Amino acid sequence: MSNPRRVVITGMGTVSALGFNEAELWNRMVTGQTGIRTITHLDTAEFKTTVGATIDREQLIAALQQIRARYNDITVDGAMLASDQALKQAGLLTEGETPVPQEVATLFGTGIGSAESYSESVRSLHEKGIKGLRPTSVPRCMANAVCSQIAIRYRLTGPNYVVTAACTSSTTAIGIAYRMIKDGYIDKALCGGSDTIFEPLTFAAWERLGVMSTNPDPARACRPFDRDRDGCVIGEGAAALVLETLESAKARGATIRAEIAGYGESSDAKHITAPDAEGQARAIRAALSSAGIAPDALGAINAHGTATTANDPTECESIRMALGAAAATIPLASLKPYFGHLLGGSGAIETLAAVLSLEKGILPPVLNLDNPDEAAAGLCFTGKTPAPLKRPYILKNSFGFGGNNGVLVLRRADD
Repeated sequence: MSNPRRVVITGMGTVSALGFNEAELWNRMVTGQTGIRTITHLDTAEFKTTVGATIDREQLIAALQQIRARYNDITVDGAMLASDQALKQAGLLTEGETPVPQEVATLFGTGIGSAESYSESVRSLHEKGIKGLRPTSVPRCMANAVCSQIAIRYRLTGPNYVVTAACTSSTTAIGIAYRMIKDGYIDKALCGGSDTIFEPLTFAAWERLGVMSTNPDPARACRPFDRDRDGCVIGEGAAALVLETLESAKARGATIRAEIAGYGESSDAKHITAPDAEGQARAIRAALSSAGIAPDALGAINAHGTATTANDPTECESIRMALGAAAATIPLASLKPYFGHLLGGSGAIETLAAVLSLEKGILPPVLNLDNPDEAAAGLCFTGKTPAPLKRPYILKNSFGFGGNNGVLVLRRADD
């Protein structure tokens, strides 16, 4: 289109170890509280990793009952709860009323998909043979169960699909929705991400990969960019955002939370698990170009920051490559010490947190960064107490296995 449309966020929702809505999440973040805890619902006797940012199962069941839904699979259920919050906040869903068909796209990212359903099916096949499998195994286990169940429940008739791009999945889903709206293909989209690995099959696979922290102290285990880090801490949960045109939001009288100003993506095309700084830098540059801003307009960098020896130094290098001298002046932090690494859902929940920072004008304190890695020399990290956000843009990085890179630029609503 010759005149691209502006894309704004008018609704948000989240379910994570930090709480079951954005207010709980923000209150715990701004006071420096982590949601990482010792894993109790899964037997970890054979595992080196014993901590994770897990969701309280009883609280999840209670939350589902409030929207008249039943516990099925955390990946799907978390996305459903977050979507319910986001749609209501955006004014596209009214409490107590039956949803009516609306031309809204449904795009969700997930790295693993319906892991609990898949693990249960494998276990049933092993224990009982073919007759042990449910007739509903296929619709429960298929990756697009996440967005399909949401679209069906809320009668969202626009395009409907899942994006699977490892830890970049939900950032890519948001980026695709942004482009669809900006270029005039649709006016509104519900997008986000959801994931869990806290069932025996997937948790064991990640354990064998050797990238998870073995620190048994929940409060200290996740240490992005710190020289004493020993791996990532996985979280679970979901986040959802309603995107629409600025014109649509104003016409409906919707509250505008923030604007998506730009999006960039790239592929390293080098290695299935090892990240590449040049590939990441290309995505960062593309996002800034899309937003039409220079690096020094950024007020903060919401880093991917997984606390692995492969990711952290590479991300530091890519930030320097893409931002040049400005990298030394822009506050940088990873939010994963708060709610863990949600894999395919990480970009969505970190985008939601970035929107809250833009609204409040505050950067939450950084956790567990006591001795910055030498690879981070010259970069500007946020402090151990809440700090003011001095400029109206935040850069949101997401980098995943497979060499997938996705970067968003978010702008404060009143700018």
